[in-house]
Amino acid sequence: MCGIAGIVNIRGKRTEPADIERLTNLVAHRGPDGAGHWFSADYDVALGHRRLAIIDPGAGGYQPMLSDDGRHVIVFNGEIYNFLELRRELEGSGTIFRTQSDTEVILAAWRMWQEGMLSRFNGMWALAIFDTRTKDLFLARDRFGIKPLLYAISPERFVFASEHRALAQSGLIETSIDIDVARRLMLDTFGVEGSERTLSREIHRLQAGHLIWLRRGRLEIRRWWRTLDHLPEIPKTDAERVERFGELFRDAVALRMRSDVPIGTCLSGGFDSSAVICTMSAHEKAGMGPRDSAAWRHAFVAAFPGASNDERPMAEEAAAWAGVLPTIIEIGRDDALLQIDSILADNDDIYNSLPSAVWLLYRELGRQKVLVSLDGHGADELMGGYLQEGGSAGFRLRNLLAGVASKSQLARRGVDMLRAMKVKRDGYYFLRGGLGAVPAELSLVGDDDVLPPEWGSLNRRLYRMFHSTVLPTILRNFDRLSMAHGIEVRMPFMDWRLVTYTMALPEASKSSEGYTKMIARRAMKGRMPESIRMGRRKVGFNSPMPEWLNGQLSGWTASLLDRNVPAFSELVDEVKLRNAVERRTMSKSWDWESATRIWPYLNLKWSMAKVS
Repeated sequence: MCGIAGIVNIRGKRTEPADIERLTNLVAHRGPDGAGHWFSADYDVALGHRRLAIIDPGAGGYQPMLSDDGRHVIVFNGEIYNFLELRRELEGSGTIFRTQSDTEVILAAWRMWQEGMLSRFNGMWALAIFDTRTKDLFLARDRFGIKPLLYAISPERFVFASEHRALAQSGLIETSIDIDVARRLMLDTFGVEGSERTLSREIHRLQAGHLIWLRRGRLEIRRWWRTLDHLPEIPKTDAERVERFGELFRDAVALRMRSDVPIGTCLSGGFDSSAVICTMSAHEKAGMGPRDSAAWRHAFVAAFPGASNDERPMAEEAAAWAGVLPTIIEIGRDDALLQIDSILADNDDIYNSLPSAVWLLYRELGRQKVLVSLDGHGADELMGGYLQEGGSAGFRLRNLLAGVASKSQLARRGVDMLRAMKVKRDGYYFLRGGLGAVPAELSLVGDDDVLPPEWGSLNRRLYRMFHSTVLPTILRNFDRLSMAHGIEVRMPFMDWRLVTYTMALPEASKSSEGYTKMIARRAMKGRMPESIRMGRRKVGFNSPMPEWLNGQLSGWTASLLDRNVPAFSELVDEVKLRNAVERRTMSKSWDWESATRIWPYLNLKWSMAKVS
């Protein structure tokens, strides 16, 4: 896991070493274990790397890495979990390896299969490979966009990096705000990350499952992965379906325990993270495999004493089942302002809450030198985790609207306008220009996929949440907040084999008898605490925003609203925004709905004030 960067001077101008060093230094937090740079013979191409040493942490894993013949050079961020199996296959074809790293396996796979290597990988990645003979640059991102890749292109140069802020602060490109993206984020914070657009007009996102060829100054961008093309046949009986899910999940966890450094998990006490740690424990009992980390008994729990979203008792129960003594990080009412500017800067985008809990949790992993965390991300969007007890009517309504929206672009626009009208009616719409200022939805990866006609509203909704909206945003947040402390996050529920299998299952396997994730719950029977396995309580892993906005954050918010930021004032009716914030603060009536609707405006103003 690392930070990567690169510069290609399209018109042949020499790349100054200071330029790539500055760009690479801007992602230094992603790789605190070393830095490397590579320059082409005429210095028109430069690649940079910051290393987080997980696999082959010695000198063998240094990047940029060159192939044996010196033709290809790679910078790579991520992990290829099945690198041992691929290595054996390549050795059988005559490949001789010099190191124990998965990076060298990628180079050998490129020589053998070119683009075809991507479909053989089980992992997460953003990578760039330069061919010194043809002068072509190849970049690719993993199936579901777990690892980020941002780029900018002009007539003079092509520049890429692991983070938006690295490009924006590099001095290599001029940036300006994309007003349509800013407006979109105020209405729907989950409506941008799945697109190619960012808050800067000049900076683009390589979408999940896409690749780039840069040949003679021309970009070719292509989608290499579409989940619908890989849906497997599913077993005939329910019992067989449950057994197969369990097999896939256990193998996904086992593969992600391969590490040459200590690993652990962030444990919330909900079903997903509890299933992960209990399966890690079961894997050790069944017998560890090659390169598995024996130092895995680390669980980190964020506790919120007195807050509505505290799940500490359940987390401690899951840890006890797995035989792990958890580390508790208490986050209280007085911690709202703790490192707030660093947290917002590290998140590097707009979200609907202040992600302090996640940032503080990964900071503690870094302090204890637990550099890898197996977490439960993706399960909610894969199997419908957003059914809360007593909320079945709202769950069905969201599924119905999603089913309508999946039919066409016109239908999506209609549903989008209905949502905007509701936000305005509820008093949370502050954009200047009224509803006429609502930009059309951005083009999101997967939006135009023709879903199977037999799919119902739930499956249609989950497909879009997983590929286009909710999950891409969550993945971005967890990547930024973990890598701010040099922590690698691995996600067993996002193993591509498990994803395609679960997507192919009927809706009753995901939501039935008043439960979501039914297939996973049944597969984990007897393998985790029963109270958690069949628990109905669903709590998002968020900071206690209502308590904080009713308390310590109120002064910070007032101070922020007092700042003069002309670009923000042109976009937002600040009088209406201030009045809404003051009413909530004076009456101490902040709740989750008001907090998540208003916080994006505050987040955006903070971001604009920072760069103005």
